[in-house]
Amino acid sequence: MPNEPPTLTRRSFLSAAAAGIVSGPIWATATTARVSDSQLLSNIEHRTFSFYWERVNHSNGLMADRWSTPAACSITGTGFALTAWPIGVERGWITRNQARDITLRTLRFFEQLPQGEQRSGTAGYRGFYYHLIDMATGLRLPDWELSTIDTCWLQMGMAFAQGWFDREDEKEKEIRALAQLLLDRTEWDWMQANSTGGKAISMGWHPESGFIERNWDGYNEGMALYFLALGSRSHPAKEGAFEAWTAPFPKYWRGEGANRYLSFAPHFAHQYGAVWVDYRGIYDATTRAAGFDYFENSRRATYAQRNYAIANPMGWDGYSKDIWGLSACDGPGDLVINFKGKPTQFYGYAAYGPKGMPDEEDHGTLAPTAAVASIPFAPEICIPATWALRNFQGGRLYGKYGFFDSFNPSFRDTHVSLRSGSVDGRLGWVDNDYLSDNQGPILGMIANYKTGIIWNAIRKVPNLVRGLKRAGFTGGWLNGT
Repeated sequence: MPNEPPTLTRRSFLSAAAAGIVSGPIWATATTARVSDSQLLSNIEHRTFSFYWERVNHSNGLMADRWSTPAACSITGTGFALTAWPIGVERGWITRNQARDITLRTLRFFEQLPQGEQRSGTAGYRGFYYHLIDMATGLRLPDWELSTIDTCWLQMGMAFAQGWFDREDEKEKEIRALAQLLLDRTEWDWMQANSTGGKAISMGWHPESGFIERNWDGYNEGMALYFLALGSRSHPAKEGAFEAWTAPFPKYWRGEGANRYLSFAPHFAHQYGAVWVDYRGIYDATTRAAGFDYFENSRRATYAQRNYAIANPMGWDGYSKDIWGLSACDGPGDLVINFKGKPTQFYGYAAYGPKGMPDEEDHGTLAPTAAVASIPFAPEICIPATWALRNFQGGRLYGKYGFFDSFNPSFRDTHVSLRSGSVDGRLGWVDNDYLSDNQGPILGMIANYKTGIIWNAIRKVPNLVRGLKRAGFTGGWLNGT
């Protein structure tokens, strides 16, 4: 069970009330009152939803990569925005018609965007889209790749819309039809056939240089991509694709017995697919042999992240049993500063993760999304972490749109020039941006923890059900589809 919520003093409770965390009568007694876990999570949800609703381009549905720094559209962030709208309906923050209309504008916009192999003037090619596109026109920004994984997250948002908007009025029927069209026109067989080895899916393509040599294989965020690829009605990946993804798994195992799990250092890899796909009780060949499902794997990985912070082998400031979480996020900058008497390298945006795991990169920068978006996996440790992050340094990590992207208590040099965030000479660095790719899992996973809204809708999407079955998944809810 989650830890008992902390008792607030009169001063801190008034601050919480002013910040919108609590409502109703201020005092339960003359001196103390309690804020429940549910109230905290609801406040995080509402602020994070507001980030999408207030920062999306309402004319076309495109979502900025970040705010408050001016940014282009992230197609991953747009997938998370599409996922946010029904959550807002369920919570009463927007109407179903508002959610329907912005979803329909988004799908219509992507359907009509130009596709082609030229270097400019298009949004994508063969049904895939470029990683970053212009917020107004939707066209490719210079040098960005045609990204298979970012197309995947965009399409997961589309698939969720297809499953959730289930009424028979003409607009909701059009949402379902457009989502199906966009899912099926993506040429996964072309991307597979031109990958290294011809079985796995390539990470992408550049019109200037062709296919990216690296494939999606080994335990990472790429699993959900294979469900879309295998489940396509018109351009499915051929047999052997999922087996190519799992082939390198032996080098990803860590731990023993009840702590054995498939590891990947940046924690988002354990979260992204699970925002949309309910892995509880369904098994592929790997998990059948291991005796536990991918949801349980993510639970074990979540505990491993916390245990790493407790051990803190690098000696960074701030790490503890409740302050933890390494993932892809902003950092203070590519700088060398003095830390504990010696020059120490820090970085800007990077895929951070614990030492000893694939893609390790620990430089003292933590991301709230790592712990908060893991609440469904391990609420007994993630909810206390969420409280600790909310209250960290007097609420320094928590703003208008929920948690700022990242922080580094070890980076305390106030004399350097920063790309983003602020430094306190005693407390360290805190970002001042919110990233749509990291806010999305926070909103989605809290919603799943409460009601399963995303998981329940995705079960009704034919392409994803077909893709899971072609990947060899059986059991649980899949048996009834």
